[in-house]
Parts: sequence; structure tokens; C-alpha cells
Amino acid sequence: MTRIRALPAASAAAALALLATACGSGGGGGGETLDVWIMEGTNPDATAYFEEVGRQFREETGVEVNVEFVPWADAHDKFTTAIAGNTMPDVAEVGTTWTLEFADAGALLDVSDRVGDTGGYVEGLTEAGQLDGSLYGVPWYAGVRSVIYRTDVFEELDLEEPTTWEELRETAITISEERDDLTAFPVAGDAMYQMLPFVWGSGADIAEQGSDGTWTSGIDSAEAREGLSFYTGLALEDGVSSTGASTWLETDLQDNFISGDVAMMIAGSWTPAAILEADPELEGRIGAFPIPGPEGGYSPSFLGGSHLSVFSAAEDPDLAWSYVELLTNDENARRWSEETTYFPGKTEQLEPYTTSDDPLVRPFAEQMAEAGRGLPASANFGKVQGDAVLQAMLQDILNEKASVEEATSRAAEEIEQTLNDEGS
Repeated sequence: MTRIRALPAASAAAALALLATACGSGGGGGGETLDVWIMEGTNPDATAYFEEVGRQFREETGVEVNVEFVPWADAHDKFTTAIAGNTMPDVAEVGTTWTLEFADAGALLDVSDRVGDTGGYVEGLTEAGQLDGSLYGVPWYAGVRSVIYRTDVFEELDLEEPTTWEELRETAITISEERDDLTAFPVAGDAMYQMLPFVWGSGADIAEQGSDGTWTSGIDSAEAREGLSFYTGLALEDGVSSTGASTWLETDLQDNFISGDVAMMIAGSWTPAAILEADPELEGRIGAFPIPGPEGGYSPSFLGGSHLSVFSAAEDPDLAWSYVELLTNDENARRWSEETTYFPGKTEQLEPYTTSDDPLVRPFAEQMAEAGRGLPASANFGKVQGDAVLQAMLQDILNEKASVEEATSRAAEEIEQTLNDEGS
């Protein structure tokens, strides 16, 4: 099994266009062109990949494909401008946290009838593409977070991979006591996705929608408070984190791991390769395991990735859908996964990774298959993220500006106001 490689930074600041002009047979033609937007930077060799897919598409349909690569940093504004001006593409890669926003704006076509039974896709990715029972984003690929650790430190201290929250805590305490040169398990205050497994693992949710359409936050529930108390207690009571980590971003976790200052951390499936690229001497000295549940099993972890969506402006929705099918077929999905850091969105396509012999691939694939989760399926949740409600809650607890009860009550109120605001 080919190891999933590191995610590079976007290679250019401006959009780049390519035209797949390979000759072939097939129906259609007549100068027709399919316009496709793809996010720039996910695949380090995206041009060659999409040239090949474009060739396949032309052979099948006789239609040219115009692929425009859009930097992630510019993409949301580009989409909203295109939606407002009705200059949308036929098909586009859409980040899973944007799909419902664009669907709610009427920019995406409902593809439920085309997909049929969604059971063949990873559940968390399907849920992220559904609004009011309709599917607007076809799962394409995703990454997931698990625990990365220093295997040499574990061997030195005769430690095993934790399988429960208490074992995770005891392992971190042992490292902290025996290795004062390491931060055993940093609790990063500005990293929302590292916190969520302890909310979800406790049986709580960020928010749920009732049958009347009203959203109620579960972040102030007894279960969520228990999970958050455990997570923040690792820093405040057990001392396995550092004071500085209370303001860390996810990138700070990676940087400090690479510099040799961190023993364990929650990080993405794309991170091991990035670590080894930055410091090849860590080869053979890092491992990974799924985030344990409170009493065993796994705690859910956020699935972050992309959908493929057909836009309402598509002149030929059937043609646009055929391109989505081509991108997600087994062969193209396999190649995409091998050329990027990400796993495919179909359950059968994910299976080879869950049985991989690679210790830096299999744990993440198992996490995704068994315990991957999406954010609340609301078009307004992007505003909750934009306002950094959950990060502010976490930092207030870590900096002891508020108790867990106070911070979660305030966050729940903000979440409910935003999700139930019809004008958002």
C-alpha cells in the first residue's frame, strides 16, 4: 500500500486554468465545454491528474473539460461572488463546511435521486452534504484526526497505546513525570477539532435540530461538560500540557512535535508525512492510534475534506453528473488518494487503507471508517466557526476566566442564536 503523502502548501496565489484537449471518440461535442473548479494544493501533481481525467471524459462524451484551480484562501469569496453574479461553474469541489451554505443559497442541485442509497459513502461525509433530507454534496475525499506519538518515548518508558480516556491520562502523566523536556499531551486552546472528540466521545453534540426546525446546543449538557472537564483537566489539573499551549493553533502542535518538544498530540492523517518531510530523522520514531473512547472504542473525530457538487447554473446537469461519477470511480479515487494526503469518500474504496500494514495510515483510516463525524448540518454553522465560539469557550476555561459551566452556557447561547437566526 502506498503511504499517503504530505499535503503541500498551495503553489500559487492566482487561479490557473487548464484545458483537457486529448482527442477521443464519444457522443456530444460541438464545441461544448464543462467548467470545473478544483481547489489548489490538495494534490501536488493536480495538473497531470486532471489532464488524464479530462482525456477520459472526452473519450466518453466528446466534451472538453476546463478545470480552474482556485487557492483555498480565495475560494469562499470566489464562490459567493460567482453565486451572486450567476457565473458559477458546472461542477466544483466544495469544502464540506461550505456545502450547506451554498445549498441554502440555491446554488447547488439536489443529487439525491442520482446517488440513490447513500450507504456506500462514509456516513459523516454524507451527513455534511445533506440539507433538509436532500443531498447537495457527493463525498469525494477527507482527512481525519487521530493521536500521533513518539514511539521511541513510549518504548523508553515501557508504555502501551492507550485504549480509554483514563489510560490516555495516565500515559500522559507518566511521560510528564519522566520526561520534563517534553510536553506530554498539549491541550491546544485555539484548535477546535482537537477538542471535539471529547465532546462527542462523552455522548454530547455541538447542536441538534428538532422536528420543528429549532436548533438546541448540547455543548452545555452534562455529558459535554464531563468531556470538556476531562480534556481541560489534562492541562489544569494533571499538568501534562503547557501554559503556552492555551493559545496554540493546530499548526503550533505540528511545529512543536517536529522540534522534539511534544510526545503525543491529536493531529491529522496528513501530518505524519509532513513531520517526516520536515525531519527525516523521525522516521521509525512516530506512530498513531485512533482517539480512544471514555471506556474503550473510539471517540468520534471530525472529517474534513471536500464534496463534489453540481451547480444550479449547469447547462447540462446530466453531463455535469457524469463528470462527478468519473472523478469518484474506483481507479480515479485510488489514484487521487495515493497522490494526496486524503482518504476516499466511498466505504469500499476506504477498505484497503483500513487493512494497510502502514502504521501511519491504518489508524487514521480506522478512525475515519469507525468514528468519523461531521459538524451540525446547518447553513449557519459557518458563522459559528467564523466567530470562533468554541475556541473562545475553550480558552476561557484554560485561562481560568470562566468555569466549564459558565463557558459552556455562554457558548450554547451563542450557538443557538446563530443557528436559529433565519437572517444569517
